[in-house]
Amino acid sequence: MKAALLVNGGEPLQLTDVPIPELSPGHVKVRVAAAGLNPLDTKIRAGKASHAQHPLPAVLGIDLAGTVEAIAEDVTTFALGDTVFGMTGGVGGVQGALAQFAIVDAALLANAPSSFSAREAAAIPLVFITAWEGLVDRAGVKSGQRVLIHGGAGGVGHVAVQIAHAFGAQVFATGNDTQRDYIESLGATFIDYRAQAVDDYVAQHTGGEGFDIIFDTVGGTTLDDSFRAARRYHGHVVSALGWGTHSLAPLSFRAATYSGVFTLLPLITGRDRAHHGYIMKQAERLANEGKLTIRLDPHVFGLSAVEEAYQFLESGDAQERWL
Repeated sequence: MKAALLVNGGEPLQLTDVPIPELSPGHVKVRVAAAGLNPLDTKIRAGKASHAQHPLPAVLGIDLAGTVEAIAEDVTTFALGDTVFGMTGGVGGVQGALAQFAIVDAALLANAPSSFSAREAAAIPLVFITAWEGLVDRAGVKSGQRVLIHGGAGGVGHVAVQIAHAFGAQVFATGNDTQRDYIESLGATFIDYRAQAVDDYVAQHTGGEGFDIIFDTVGGTTLDDSFRAARRYHGHVVSALGWGTHSLAPLSFRAATYSGVFTLLPLITGRDRAHHGYIMKQAERLANEGKLTIRLDPHVFGLSAVEEAYQFLESGDAQERWL
């Protein structure tokens, strides 16, 4: 099969012929129709993601959508011809999506939304799983809560807004003024983080009490701001980028709590993969109910142009991450 192979970190990907891996118990063979491309993919390619090591040479690509072409005898959850999607490889020595075929742990997959194209389906897994783990698994989002999403127009952010809204929460999202219309179209109250200080928007939208849940998709000083914006006694801050050194004092003084999200753990460790399959089923359900949309950049890159796709994403010009 054709595959985009990374031989050495930081070097261009090479389109080459590699053997199709053998089907193993618990796995299915997927003909890849589309592969998602995220900022994390560019860090892995550059060898700058110490938390997402991938032995080289390797086929990269974390997210995929495609068609089931072969099934191990012990797999009963899928049938030949099913269209599936999931976060399936590209780290931890697991073959990624940038190839014509992938042998995928069936536990990681779900049927793709019937109303979505392969491109749309392939853009969902990493961002949806990250958002779901933060809001649902860690923070227990529920109806009536005030939820603040930092970076509401970003990859994880725009999905997190929609998940919180689907659970009946009152959703607020930060962004810059050019993102106002899009954030508001998702049903969130827009907050211009450049024009309004943390204490000011906490006072305006919560009467000074703070937000029940804050999801930080930005990191750095935004996480510090999140600690100051948490609701007294009951607030919970979640971050997908909780790295670096941060003072917990503002959070402690509000008697609030914090959780981190490490979405890659099931792929790297091999544990709890079925939960990712469950989350993908929730993505399918919300999409089929009309409660989930995904942003796509209008540029199209085929497998033979995968190096161009990486360069485009690294340029910062991409509207949304996908391949």
